[in-house]
Amino acid sequence: MMMKQYVLVHGGCHGAWSWYKVKPLLERSGHRVTVVDLTASGVNVSRVEEIQTLEDLAKPLLDVLDSFGYDDKVILVAHSLGGIPAALAADMFASKISVAVFVTSFMPDTRNPPSYVFEKHVGTISEKERMNLEFGSYGTNDRPLMTVLLGPKYLEKMYLLSPIEDFELAKALVRVTPAITSNLTGTKSLTEQGYGSINRVYIVCGEDKGLSVDYQRWIIENSPVKEVMEIKDADHMPMFSKPLELCDCLLKIADKYA
Repeated sequence: MMMKQYVLVHGGCHGAWSWYKVKPLLERSGHRVTVVDLTASGVNVSRVEEIQTLEDLAKPLLDVLDSFGYDDKVILVAHSLGGIPAALAADMFASKISVAVFVTSFMPDTRNPPSYVFEKHVGTISEKERMNLEFGSYGTNDRPLMTVLLGPKYLEKMYLLSPIEDFELAKALVRVTPAITSNLTGTKSLTEQGYGSINRVYIVCGEDKGLSVDYQRWIIENSPVKEVMEIKDADHMPMFSKPLELCDCLLKIADKYA
């Protein structure tokens, strides 16, 4: 078996710590795994106010991909809101990516700004659910930027089938994250020759109450992928609720596309 290189990107308000179960499973299968803290996430020391563009948010991931050799190919795996900075990275480093995997994730297309899939989702959130999301603001009057923090009630919905210890870990470790609005991403779409040219696989989580299955299906319809896999009994955090099944999917994807 050939050793593959995985790069794992966490979701909004989370950090590289969210992969603590999946990383050793992939490594035990003989692969190399790099987990990334996006800017102002996990143990990254930057402050959210320093993030003025999507590229600023993605910088640690861009640095990691830049550090790999010309012939190195990576399996880029993104969870939830991490799908948008990961898509930008895939656009910029398309030649280094054998496959991009979106795990119950926001996945941009090549027609709209990268923020489109997130802003559309925010528009569907009920007033009651919105109460459990803490929105803040920064930036300038000309270009207001927004932050979001997952409140405990919203987090609980995301971790419904995950071990209580992982939910407690998340409550202790989540940080404020920038909301991925068009003010942050700009209005240019990702390119066909970059992001549009790479193999993409989507993993649907069947019991997800954080990003509904209907919404996941809409994302796939909006930007069709090479393959759709499903983890039936996974909540929004399959790395906690179904780590073995998620790892199994990632190994199968590597065999097929990498």
